[in-house]
Amino acid sequence: MQAPQVQTNGLVELIAPLIERDGYSPTPLPAVSLMALHRPHGRTPLIYEPSLIIVAQGRKIGYLGDREIHYGPGHYLVQTLPLPFECETHASAETPLLGMSVRLEPALLSEMVTAMGEAHRAGDGEPVPMASVPMAAGMQGAVVRLLQCLHHPTEAAAMGEARVRDVVFEALKGEQGPALRALVLHQGHYSRIVRVLSRLHANFAETVSVEELARQASMSPSTFHQHFKQVAHASPLQYVKRLRLIKAQQLLIQEACNVNQAATAVGYRSVAQFSRDYKRYFGASPQQHLREERALRVS
Repeated sequence: MQAPQVQTNGLVELIAPLIERDGYSPTPLPAVSLMALHRPHGRTPLIYEPSLIIVAQGRKIGYLGDREIHYGPGHYLVQTLPLPFECETHASAETPLLGMSVRLEPALLSEMVTAMGEAHRAGDGEPVPMASVPMAAGMQGAVVRLLQCLHHPTEAAAMGEARVRDVVFEALKGEQGPALRALVLHQGHYSRIVRVLSRLHANFAETVSVEELARQASMSPSTFHQHFKQVAHASPLQYVKRLRLIKAQQLLIQEACNVNQAATAVGYRSVAQFSRDYKRYFGASPQQHLREERALRVS
């Protein structure tokens, strides 16, 4: 994918001084996080909250079903739904991955979609829940202004929320605007699946059945299964399993609980089954993953 001709050096210079460690770092603005990684990371399952991901240096490749999604300098990722996918990161000590995440708050999206009115409503075709979008000049300027305000506590306190709105506004004007608007317009099959996904994400440890999910979406089980798979690139039960395993991985990496506790927390009744599913999905057992993460922190 050929990146558009935009200047990204300014973004690197704005992000680099604010980075204190690898991973995600919070900022004074609750919706905004900075990210850094000084080493490559192979293809691995993960999940993003609904957000805009702006990469200033380095690059990432997302794999969702049969789709391959490249995002790096010159593009930004619009993630409208919390979909499990696989991600590969290209970075090094000399050229670390540097970027920013702007979480998409439902209340703000709803307010802005309403304010933008009919002229900006979705066009034909089903929205795409995850896509890389070229960084237009308007978005570039909005991102620069947001990053600049993070360098000045007074400006961040006074103008930070307005800078976030600026970035979200540019995303709503862009190619993924229809997918963002679909989150709040509640029209068509896509929006019904969005509502089911939101419930699953909030209650992932609960027992679910396709029949009950179909009732929630006001669809027959066969129609629901078809539309769910088009959006999530997985069957409903596959989606729930992947979501639970990624949530468990997050608990283990944060060392919030042990393996048995993690299995129970995400809805598994059998720790042995949890360990088998975990190894099949991530390529390593929960215990092995823990050892590898601890070794990386020491090195």
